[in-house]
Amino acid sequence: MSENPRARDVETAVADAFREEWGQVVATLIRVTGDWDLAEECAQDAFAQALDRWRRDGVPRRPGAWLTTTARHRALDVLRREATGARKLREVAVLARDDGPHDPEFEDGSEVGDDRLRLIFTCCHPALPIEARVALTLRTLAGLTTPEIARAFLVPEATMAQRLVRAKRKIRNAGIPYRVPPAHLLPERITGVLGVLYLLFNEGYVAGAGDDLVRRDLCAEAIRLARVLARLMPDEPEVLGLLALLLLHDARRDTRVDAAGDLVTLEDQDRSAWDRAAVDEGAALLESALRRGRPGAYQIQAAVAACHTTAATAEETDWADIAALYGEMQRFVPSAVVRLNRAVAVGMAEGPEAGLALVAELEEQGELADYHLLPATRADLLRRAGRRAEAADAYARALELVVNDAERRFLTKRLAECRSA
Repeated sequence: MSENPRARDVETAVADAFREEWGQVVATLIRVTGDWDLAEECAQDAFAQALDRWRRDGVPRRPGAWLTTTARHRALDVLRREATGARKLREVAVLARDDGPHDPEFEDGSEVGDDRLRLIFTCCHPALPIEARVALTLRTLAGLTTPEIARAFLVPEATMAQRLVRAKRKIRNAGIPYRVPPAHLLPERITGVLGVLYLLFNEGYVAGAGDDLVRRDLCAEAIRLARVLARLMPDEPEVLGLLALLLLHDARRDTRVDAAGDLVTLEDQDRSAWDRAAVDEGAALLESALRRGRPGAYQIQAAVAACHTTAATAEETDWADIAALYGEMQRFVPSAVVRLNRAVAVGMAEGPEAGLALVAELEEQGELADYHLLPATRADLLRRAGRRAEAADAYARALELVVNDAERRFLTKRLAECRSA
């Protein structure tokens, strides 16, 4: 039996609405009920109803408004059945006031943006452990299931389920407010929110373990959520800087591995295959952020990425500018990883021996003793300097520490090249 084209169109419309509207629907219901589990349950019910009702009545002009209203009706029904205590009765009263006569087709949704912003800041509250912030963000804002989140971070489903339960319990028991923080707390809280989105993107861009170097689903969700935040906070330069950074990195996604799934270095990537629209959008966002005159770590990292993606060839990359940017970056993030990135840039700008001197300093300090990119960087600089035997030893050390299979294959190939030479 052939598939009904209209049914297929409705399924596509519901899937699109899920990606775009899930976080808004859940955020609104959490605001009016204060119950995270009820909000998710009623949102799921609304999307299930959409599959049936939209086939019969057609896709509404404003799918998000239809879904929000339907989910709110469901929440009101549930609370009415359970309204035996004073708290539940108050929740029913709040929902009933919110659920006055209106046509979902013409609901303006004016509070949705604020609700989603509240949800982002609540999920990323500093009282929650960082792994719980990421998991809760994926669950409530992106609509990923518990098994999907568990697979993304390579933990058992039961472990992830408990992580989510503990996070919601912490929010309830600690009285974490469902709100955008006051102005004097906003700078530090924005940093935490951006950190969660950046961590999410990085987990997708260079998977922490497993066969694949890139996990596109995680990258896509991080970019989507960063776009939401940029729409809600268009005057925050670091928000724009983060979105610019993610787009500039993601523009190279399809060229970072070859057909066999093996890593391709930046200098060997096919620049004609980079996503120029993403590069242009990222560069424009970066320029807009920098015009605000409040530089920050994400803007500087985006500027580094722009140096790479706007160079016509690898040879034309302005490594001196990149080294200077990493020097500036140390004011905002005084970490050993930033100093290692600067060592790479100095080695490319001034010669491998200059980079090796900076790597030696890092090795003496010992902060990156178990970080595979430290010996890998040393190995690459030694290889460029023609010191192949020493490079082989460094590649062997990097192989002892690496956990991603694609990176392991790349390092193994480099080690073989150095030994054969």
